[in-house]
Amino acid sequence: MAANFMRFSTLIRLTLLVVVVSSASGQLFHFGPKPKATPPPMRKASDLIQRQAPLKVNQSLLKQATPDNTRIVVSIPKQRAYLMIGDQVVADGPVSSGRRGHETPKGHLNVMEKDPDHHSSLYGDFVDSSGRTVRAGVSARSDSAPSGTHFAGASMKWFLRLTGEGVGMHIGILPGYPASHGCIRESVDGAKLFYDYAKVGTSVDVGDF
Repeated sequence: MAANFMRFSTLIRLTLLVVVVSSASGQLFHFGPKPKATPPPMRKASDLIQRQAPLKVNQSLLKQATPDNTRIVVSIPKQRAYLMIGDQVVADGPVSSGRRGHETPKGHLNVMEKDPDHHSSLYGDFVDSSGRTVRAGVSARSDSAPSGTHFAGASMKWFLRLTGEGVGMHIGILPGYPASHGCIRESVDGAKLFYDYAKVGTSVDVGDF
């Protein structure tokens, strides 16, 4: 019995020694499998979208603005559009221009057409007879329509046409960087204001300003 007691005492001392050594080396001694590390929380999609400053309007200049005395300037690097009277900024709003491979054309352009409820003839969705979207974000040129569907062009409300190929300014999603197929997307309030103070023939300069 004395021998058994000695063996038991030795086992306890060895166990305590392992615990002390493991703790001293910065490792917590565990019996059984190690607990799994808690993964970091997933970021929301909204956190990945760069916040842009909202539309800014100089109310005193806006009172002087008419479709006959305004012009528009679009800065690609700044992703901003400016409604101008001469060299004075009437309004300054966020935009999203064309992404790589679909860059917005630069240069001196003019408003060719105004359409308050325009729909794209190139990009949109395939919808069925009940109006349900069957395939979203398609190209009318390259995608084939699923059976029983028809093409519905994407909404481009408050559309100001700038080119014969369909590039224009209109309401759209603003992620904070160039993301369109070539058009200049605007905020809801910005698109309406620029539409109201432009006319067919209004000057639009697009470039690296």
